[in-house]
Amino acid sequence: MTTTPAAASHRAPAIAKGDGSMVRVLVVDDEHSLTELLKMALKYEGWDVRTAGDGATAVKIAREFRPDAIVLDIMLPDFDGLEVLQRVRADGTETPVLFLTAKDSLDDRIAGLTAGGDDYVTKPFSLEEVVARLRGLIRRSTLTLAQAKDPVLTVGDLTLDEDSYEVARGGEPIELTATEFELLRYLMRNPRRVLSKAQILDRVWSYDFGGKESVVELYISYLRKKVDAGRAPMIHTVRGAGYMLKAAG
Repeated sequence: MTTTPAAASHRAPAIAKGDGSMVRVLVVDDEHSLTELLKMALKYEGWDVRTAGDGATAVKIAREFRPDAIVLDIMLPDFDGLEVLQRVRADGTETPVLFLTAKDSLDDRIAGLTAGGDDYVTKPFSLEEVVARLRGLIRRSTLTLAQAKDPVLTVGDLTLDEDSYEVARGGEPIELTATEFELLRYLMRNPRRVLSKAQILDRVWSYDFGGKESVVELYISYLRKKVDAGRAPMIHTVRGAGYMLKAAG
């Protein structure tokens, strides 16, 4: 760790849920000192924090606590974080997940994201980095707060409601993860405009993900399977330039 909660001289505005209740975060890591440090930092944000040191406990707490975000170590003593995520997802929840691990290879990052995780932090890290990533995930989740002046985006027969986080095409609902939603929102806010992978990384992930533009390709493929499946395509690849969304037909 490179900082403590009190080290930040300028705190970002507090995040609260739409109903005014506290944001709930579950931190899962078998290093007790690390979970306690993260707990302290997140409580400093005004959030309700629970911790777990193994996979079985994490799944149990997730089902009872129903966190708004999970910080999840991949290496745990009983079963790994990917299995924890799979079990949590099996309960029908789309809680945003920030993977926390000492592993630093692209394969490990992609494995975590493919399993349904929304972001990834590699140890060692700063507490500010973890808090910033969590704030981003929570803002993009179905629980956030910011009210748009015009909450419904429409491109062709595709609609996205920024208040209710409902997405539909041709009137048929489409279920998206928090990151998929943010990616689609960015595309829909820029219809018929070619967006580069670098632009998408900067806007959707708020950092360059180590320059790994393959993450953008991965999430574009996820969106295509949900938005374009069995329909005229709306998400287009502009070779050598990026991606563009436009009305079909």
